[in-house]
Amino acid sequence: MTAERNDKNNEPQWHALYVRSRAEKKVLQQLRDMGVEAYLPMLTCIKQWSDRKKKVEEPLFKSYVFVRNTEKQHYYILSAYGVVRFVTFEGKAVVVPEKQIIAIKKYIDNPVDDEELNNLDLHEGQLVRITNGPMQGLTGKLISVKSKRRILVNIDVVGQSIPVSLPRTKVEPIAQKEEKTITYHES
Repeated sequence: MTAERNDKNNEPQWHALYVRSRAEKKVLQQLRDMGVEAYLPMLTCIKQWSDRKKKVEEPLFKSYVFVRNTEKQHYYILSAYGVVRFVTFEGKAVVVPEKQIIAIKKYIDNPVDDEELNNLDLHEGQLVRITNGPMQGLTGKLISVKSKRRILVNIDVVGQSIPVSLPRTKVEPIAQKEEKTITYHES
């Protein structure tokens, strides 16, 4: 049993680091310089100033950097300037499943395209499963129907909900008995 536990502790796994605000890129570079495998998913967006527009890269998850490490490396990683703490649950660093890291990488590399309209009856508050594309298999809560072709879904990653815009054709509703929805009617 002890040998099995030691093997698991020595196997590198993905974890999420909470870092100082607006220090994500500096922490990423410092971790890489230290020889730590680190990942910071970045999105390119257009920022509007009063006199110009500019394309800028911003972290997908503000104040978070992913690292692949063993338990023995935790204190070494925490020594990097700008690292606040590991994301933990019950005092232990939360392991981020490899499939979530792969899905995030695919999403960043291949943004989803609009496709044909599907006729599924989707409504706000409904739980949905992504059926294909880079985030296939992940589930989330439908937060808005943006148009006939696109919806906005909250995906939970690292204890944080990330709104993701998707084509309607890439999701399916999760069975009614699994979802809990409260509908409010205005008088």
